[in-house]
Amino acid sequence: MFAKPVEPWPPTQRFGADHAPSGGFSAPNGNPNRQAVAATGGESVGLVWNEGLIRPTVVGVKSVAVALALGAIAVALGGSLWYWVRGSRGLGTPQQRTTYEVLHTAGLAARALRNGLTRESAARSAPALRALLAARATAITSTSALLAWDGAGVDDHAAAVLQASRQVASSGKALALGPGDLACADDVNCPLRSGVVVPLTSGGIVVGTLVALATSARAGMLRSAGEVARFASTQLELAELDNARARAAEAELRFLRAQISPHFVYNALTAIASFLRTDPDRARELLHDFADFIRYSFRSRGQFATVADELRAVDTYLELERARFGERLQVVLRVAPEVLAVAVPCLLIQPLVENAVRHGIERKEGVGHVTIVAEDGDQECVLSVEDDGVGMDPSAMREQLAGRRGDGVGLFNVDERLRQVFGADHGLTVETAVGAGTKVVVRVPKYRAGVRAS
Repeated sequence: MFAKPVEPWPPTQRFGADHAPSGGFSAPNGNPNRQAVAATGGESVGLVWNEGLIRPTVVGVKSVAVALALGAIAVALGGSLWYWVRGSRGLGTPQQRTTYEVLHTAGLAARALRNGLTRESAARSAPALRALLAARATAITSTSALLAWDGAGVDDHAAAVLQASRQVASSGKALALGPGDLACADDVNCPLRSGVVVPLTSGGIVVGTLVALATSARAGMLRSAGEVARFASTQLELAELDNARARAAEAELRFLRAQISPHFVYNALTAIASFLRTDPDRARELLHDFADFIRYSFRSRGQFATVADELRAVDTYLELERARFGERLQVVLRVAPEVLAVAVPCLLIQPLVENAVRHGIERKEGVGHVTIVAEDGDQECVLSVEDDGVGMDPSAMREQLAGRRGDGVGLFNVDERLRQVFGADHGLTVETAVGAGTKVVVRVPKYRAGVRAS
């Protein structure tokens, strides 16, 4: 059976004082219980369901307005209460909020000072240090110059503050300042009438001063400034340690570059010369490879490169060695694409491959194999270089890794740089024995703060 079609609603009709319907209004299916009701002057009309009937209910306009206003006020108050309860729950007690604010402010100062004591770091840290000290003004100086000033009074008091700072930098002792020391032009209305100057140190040497200025002398101000200065000095020492570590790493990299084997250079040039008459094109290609390898080895773009860059340098090096060994040198390369973008110290893989060729394959009779693997180890990139050469006495290898054997400079340097960059757990792992070949394994984190390829 087919459902009975629904009859359409009649056209819209206008209702009002001047447009009252002339007769009853029929709903769909001709239901006479549904009626259209015309508005009456000045009042609104509501429809109330009651046992299938619609009866008009008249409600005053003023009553509706009052109800709506009261409802809006209630919603606003409820929303405000909800947000207040939610915010209080998130921020904790007043003591917890105070602790958070102090630690957050100290963190802002620490991040700036970890770059050392410069005009830029002083300008970035001065507002945070001023907040920690609750001072009207804060200044940071070197041993001879004003680096930053946060707050009022720089024009009136900078010269006096700098003079006091030089005195503190010379003596290494904190100094309290009064109105006479600050050279207040208006003794009554000057906002900065007292202060303290405390030394900033790094490695036991005074490198600058921290100045806190206030309207009146406060008990404990000198002690508070001393504690904040001690905190700032710790950050400066950490910055100096970071710089020293970076300089040491750069020096070791320069040393490793300077240790490019004269033996390799001589053999590579000899191999190139041997092709000049028999195969000039091959000699030209090898000469380009040699230039590319030297250029990469002495590049000055930074301390880190990607695994892909390192493998390209290794391939160039092996092309030069194949020209010398011919079919005696067989190389297998297995690389997981996921690790190609991992940042590693420059000249990490090539010294390991050169060690395999020089100390393993070169001394072996017949064909030698070198296997280079770069694989994904979950959170780490695992690199390994293995040869089936003559191997080595494990005790002699330990001497090499300790830097006590001159023929192992490359391995020793690589091991030291890995430990400095990634930690003591990331040094070289070597498996070797006389007549059993050698395998060197390196594990480096895929991601490490501050390690980025140039």
